[in-house]
Amino acid sequence: MLFRQKYGPANVTTMIERTSRFLVALKNDEKRTKPIMAQIAQALTPLPRHACRSITFDRGSEFVDWPHLQAEVGTRTWFCEAQSPWQKGGVENANKRLRRWLCRDTDPNTLSQEELRQLCAGLNATPRKCLGFRTPAEVFKAHLLGRGYRKAKLSRHPKSHLS
Repeated sequence: MLFRQKYGPANVTTMIERTSRFLVALKNDEKRTKPIMAQIAQALTPLPRHACRSITFDRGSEFVDWPHLQAEVGTRTWFCEAQSPWQKGGVENANKRLRRWLCRDTDPNTLSQEELRQLCAGLNATPRKCLGFRTPAEVFKAHLLGRGYRKAKLSRHPKSHLS
């Protein structure tokens, strides 16, 4: 998430777990790739491998250090096509939700990581229709504990089955 240019290079990186819609927001003092990748790695490293199998970035220059993140965390890395924000719809939706509290005129230099954590905790505790009125936190926790949160369904299309 970017803010008004007058506030300088400070910004917020948002990450969404695709299935549970669990949100994590990280404050960045600048837009350089190494500090941003280090923060992402620090956020993902404590998670079990099955919780962070892949990560998709937009085309921002702050993500050019992706090979180091991939090597450190062990996650596969993907990039959206240029000018294709619909390829990261979950992140765009989460950013829209966060903008209720963090409008573009917010000075990101005054934000603390704890304030961002509290905002995310509130959003992660909000029941979502797409999750069967469970919260993202509940669904993500079930995934971490290995209880699963979606039942595997076989496609009825005959060519889609593995042989």
